[in-house]
Amino acid sequence: MSRLSVPLVLVIAITAACGGGGEKPSAGSSAAATPSNPAPGSTAAAPAGAAAPITGKTWDVKMIGDATGSRFDPASLTIKRGDGVRWTVVSGVPHNVVFWSDSIPSGAQGQLSANMPQPAGPMTSPMLVNVGDTYTASFGNVPPGTYHYYCVPHLALGMKGTIIVQ
Repeated sequence: MSRLSVPLVLVIAITAACGGGGEKPSAGSSAAATPSNPAPGSTAAAPAGAAAPITGKTWDVKMIGDATGSRFDPASLTIKRGDGVRWTVVSGVPHNVVFWSDSIPSGAQGQLSANMPQPAGPMTSPMLVNVGDTYTASFGNVPPGTYHYYCVPHLALGMKGTIIVQ
């Protein structure tokens, strides 16, 4: 493979992971609130019609990619139902937030999807491409439990996180 082919293959892989471009549904559209591929065997609740607002504290998580690795800081966060989480790009762009549909509490997918503005896919944030970019999601009206998530471009480098909702 030539030296030019490797970067091209990486760009194609990242683009494919992001949904390939095109117009994304807006946060207020019904397409944004409807998950299109619930996990097999999941007992996800019916899609929520509207995002639940943040009624508690908004917690900050840094998205970092540097010489020591790619990571969320903190990697694990315990919050209360109704809180929000704001992810901020610090370095190592691009980053995003994707929740594993088979690693969240039963019945959470519909409401969590509705609580994620401008989704790039089910329970998937848009790609954040600039240092300082932020993404905020509400954990209002979601069931308590553990929510595992990751960054698509850096999953192979171990960029994973956990949110525990009490």
